[in-house]
Amino acid sequence: MTTPLGKLVQSFFVDYLPVQKGLRLGSIRSYRDTIRLFLCFAVEQNRQAIATLALGDLTFDRVLAFLRHLEQERGNSVRTRNQRRAALNTFFAYLALREPEMLATCQQVAAIPVKRTPLPDTHYLDRDEVTALFRSLPREGYFALRDRTLLLFLYNTGARAQEVADLRVEHLELKAPATVHLHGKGDKWRACPLWKETVKHLERLLAERRAASGYPVFCTRRNIPLTRSGIYKIVRRHAASWDTSGPNPRRVSPHLMRHTAAVHLLESGVEVNVIRGWLGHVSLDTTNRYAELTLRAKTEALRACEVSCGTSPAPHTRAIWKDDKALLDWLNSL
Repeated sequence: MTTPLGKLVQSFFVDYLPVQKGLRLGSIRSYRDTIRLFLCFAVEQNRQAIATLALGDLTFDRVLAFLRHLEQERGNSVRTRNQRRAALNTFFAYLALREPEMLATCQQVAAIPVKRTPLPDTHYLDRDEVTALFRSLPREGYFALRDRTLLLFLYNTGARAQEVADLRVEHLELKAPATVHLHGKGDKWRACPLWKETVKHLERLLAERRAASGYPVFCTRRNIPLTRSGIYKIVRRHAASWDTSGPNPRRVSPHLMRHTAAVHLLESGVEVNVIRGWLGHVSLDTTNRYAELTLRAKTEALRACEVSCGTSPAPHTRAIWKDDKALLDWLNSL
């Protein structure tokens, strides 16, 4: 007997995504939006109530029509279309596991090609701009301290906004070597070293709030944990003047602070594999993109390989990270 579609959809969101795949709430919501759009599209195409929708109504042709609908009628970008396609691929694979008669449709959906799209432009702040940003921040009052600490933490760790929103006091180790444990994508934890200045600001912030273990590190006026949206608004409030315009505009956001941290680590001589672990990237290819962002890094690499007019090559410059005792202590502790 075929399981009703409603039960399959429910178990997909209640059991498969959070329990079996271990996805976090933000990712589950992204799946929810895609499946809701697809089911509403199927209902409109069939001209029936959603309660009467059956498994047999989810056909390969309907998936193709839905993807065309996203681009041509909803005006979605190719990148959004690809994201929706990936979510549907996961959903149909789950349906095939529960209802084997859906296997042929699942294989057809899986074979839908990903449309090629250029990589998004990745921006960052120069060191002088970071310095100017911190000089411009207010200095008096609790929320001035909170916002300065938040921006410093983002720049120090390259953390994602959601990782900062989930940060709790017990995730901090403020005694040397100071470290923070971040809960990232894919339910994975990683450790990042903290600068002395970051530690000093965190200690002041927690002391003023008398925050104990289990408390959020960054809070609203009502002592409620900041959300990802709240963190975004704080960064925009203080850093919007560093936006740029033109054909390739830059908009300062928490994620741009993450890019800035990555580029400045690269410029400082930190090896790419260390940066990969620092930022929590699954693939080294993601981290390697930062090597293409800065002309300064290319210039320094060229100088390191430069050959003098004589027969002997120029002396090799020792990487900065090899002389950074705090960084070496952190690496040894991993």
